[in-house]
Amino acid sequence: MKKTHIAFVLCALLAAGAGVAEDAKNTDSPDTLIATVNGTAYRLDVFRQFFMERLQAQQGGNDNPAFQQQVFDEFMGLIVASQEGDRRKLQDERNVLAALELDRMKVMSNAALSAMANEIEPTDKELKEAYEKAKEQATRTEYKARHILVKEEDEAKKLIKQLDKGTDFTELAKKNSLGPTGKEGGELGWFDPSQMVAPFSEAIAKLKPGTYTKEPVHTQFGWHVIELQETRKAEPPAFEDAKPQLTAVLKRQKIGQKINEMRSSAMVELNEEVVRLKPEDEAAPAVDAPKAD
Repeated sequence: MKKTHIAFVLCALLAAGAGVAEDAKNTDSPDTLIATVNGTAYRLDVFRQFFMERLQAQQGGNDNPAFQQQVFDEFMGLIVASQEGDRRKLQDERNVLAALELDRMKVMSNAALSAMANEIEPTDKELKEAYEKAKEQATRTEYKARHILVKEEDEAKKLIKQLDKGTDFTELAKKNSLGPTGKEGGELGWFDPSQMVAPFSEAIAKLKPGTYTKEPVHTQFGWHVIELQETRKAEPPAFEDAKPQLTAVLKRQKIGQKINEMRSSAMVELNEEVVRLKPEDEAAPAVDAPKAD
């Protein structure tokens, strides 16, 4: 296929089914080919699947011509390399057969999970119960603080003494802090403590609004003097805003339960030559009996 034809094929890929253009709709058939390479035909649907897999790892839209060209070139490379595998008659190799079977299982598993998800529709009651539970778990304290970062502990101790004498925290930060927030007076804004390294989070959790650390706090970045300005309770999203995420969570939970039920009811005959089952008393670690005095 010549490169002048690639733009049309990719346009068909992106527009098919979206009502963008009539000629794109005409290509939306399971039998539509994207190319014939060395006499072998390749369906557009296969390329679409390959394109979507690559798109998931790509930041940005699928309308980037350079990205489209890159994916097409990769697909063509995949074609000629797989044809070489066929030429070498590698399809019957033991590891190739195992990999093909594993890939088939993964594809069928994903298709089944997707079909199961489409059949599940959580009730409003389930969604509201999940929302209330998530609200309780999401209730956390956020902090607004500022800090001064220096290299040496003694420097931090000197700054604390200046604060004790009433020196302005903002001015000290602007003059002394090595951190990127130094020029803003050390302002960190609002944050969740989990966003900070452990020693910093632990120190700020012990402070009351309007107070600062009386001892320098050491992290891998250096020595900190921290002032806590305010605290607040994080507000959870509204129910309607959280509904899509809650629906996805409940679907995953229900699918997980269904898979566990299927595993429990499955008739499994293990090959004991490769999977050795031990009775519980044999599998458990031996415990020495107490010795008589």
